[in-house]
Amino acid sequence: MSGGRRRAPRRRRAGRNGRAKLVASGLAVAGVVAVAVAVWPDGGGGPAGAKVPSGDGSQAVSVASPSPTRSYPLSKAPRTIPAVREHTAAHGPGWRPASGARVVVNDNNLADEGKLLAGELKLTYAGRAAARAGDVQLGLDKGNAGPESYTLTVKNSRVTVTGPAEAGVFYGTRTLEQEVHGGGTAPEGVVRDRPAKPVRGFMLDIARKHFTAAWIEDRVRELGDLKYNQLGLHFSDDQGFRIQSDTHPEIVSRQHLTKAEVRRIVALAKSRHITVVPEIDSPGHLGAVIAAHPDLQLRNVSGVPVRGAVDISKPAAAEIVDDLLDEYAGLFPGTDWHLGGDEYQALTVANPAASFPQLVTAARNKYGAGAGVTDLTTGWLNDRAKVVHGHGRTARAWNDGFFRGGTVRADGSLRVAYWTGKEIGARQPVEYLSTGRKVINYNDEYLYYVLGEPQTFVYPTGQRIYEQWTPLVLRGTTPVPAKYDPQILGGSFAVWCDLANSQTQDQVAAGIRMPLRALTQKLWDPRTPSLSWTQFKALADQLG
Repeated sequence: MSGGRRRAPRRRRAGRNGRAKLVASGLAVAGVVAVAVAVWPDGGGGPAGAKVPSGDGSQAVSVASPSPTRSYPLSKAPRTIPAVREHTAAHGPGWRPASGARVVVNDNNLADEGKLLAGELKLTYAGRAAARAGDVQLGLDKGNAGPESYTLTVKNSRVTVTGPAEAGVFYGTRTLEQEVHGGGTAPEGVVRDRPAKPVRGFMLDIARKHFTAAWIEDRVRELGDLKYNQLGLHFSDDQGFRIQSDTHPEIVSRQHLTKAEVRRIVALAKSRHITVVPEIDSPGHLGAVIAAHPDLQLRNVSGVPVRGAVDISKPAAAEIVDDLLDEYAGLFPGTDWHLGGDEYQALTVANPAASFPQLVTAARNKYGAGAGVTDLTTGWLNDRAKVVHGHGRTARAWNDGFFRGGTVRADGSLRVAYWTGKEIGARQPVEYLSTGRKVINYNDEYLYYVLGEPQTFVYPTGQRIYEQWTPLVLRGTTPVPAKYDPQILGGSFAVWCDLANSQTQDQVAAGIRMPLRALTQKLWDPRTPSLSWTQFKALADQLG
């Protein structure tokens, strides 16, 4: 492939004065025809009609179409967040919404996506109908690409968005909405786009701080526009239990979400192709449950209670947690469930067996003479996993809920939510990856927004994520070997409310705005971003 310029053939057409006019890309030049040559990641020129490869390099580059018209310059790749992976440019006017234009679909299953886009662009939703000039057509086109991929074509004064599944078509409408935002024009040509990672998440701690349903719904809309696909709700902790319960109403905090409010959040999320991932953290972080059931609290050999921890030697502790897991499986119909499993205080003391002899006795009764507190704790996690597996859910747990040693191993299907390397007996991420486990990146160095900045936490910035973080950076600032990339499913930004009154809801929304935009860019496209941070931030401000 040559990196030089090619001279285009001359095209002549007779004017009234008989002189030939040279026309190329809408530019009349005496004696010479100007030809647009694409700049590829290596600096060379690409052949007409070629497409940018999807490997590492700059973001999508416009490439000349094989059949240029005579009246328009070559289009440029759209500027969106996240950036599109591939754009084949063309000559043409592009598209913008106009009076009388419609949104039509080729499948009734796309009605929700069509109605949403029509409302946003102030167009008419016409349902299943043939497209005409000025229209946007949404279609399902079963192909070999992934369910979140899509193709967006601007040609002949209309827009076509197709994908193998509804999610991909929805993401195509998000790209179109950004292209025409603020009176912009969707550029002529073809966008072919898809995410690099299947898990693109945001987790919210609503247990320590009550967030209103309306605020959460606003975040759902923001996440959908940015092509996120998971919303985690951590709703049970020592400070509160924040969702209405019918099986155990005695544990619910005064300020909480009703089930009706949760159903509205879940429905809104579904319409944006976002799965809501609930988390009831156990066997630690159950202070709200213990407040109503103090007999379940773990006590050491001296009778001193352990904050937030239930006594897992007591069958009643498992019964109440399983009641809740069964109850909320009906409220959260998504595919994933977070079991927590972190920071069980029985395992943070110097000698767990001596401090908690009742746990050792229970472990030996269940797993044999050589079992210990670690085995009983791992068994607890496995038993809770069985409950959610029975509801068809895929379970995950925090990395410090997985223990080395002992005779009981954590269920092999459990996914690792890797957040820290600071726990007692901390293990490097490779120790999890080398066993074949799938991992979701919650790196607390970059992705933890902890209200009040307690301990060593500082508020993460979008710039640090954008310039330094990749999904391979699971712990601290050092990436794991690239061979593990397929096992890293994606990442999640997390808001924790340790010092709940440090920020208002509005301050939280403002503080996470740019980190969310930076993270989606890094999860959607594995290549080094072509925009500088300053340019990226300016684009974010422009898009609103």
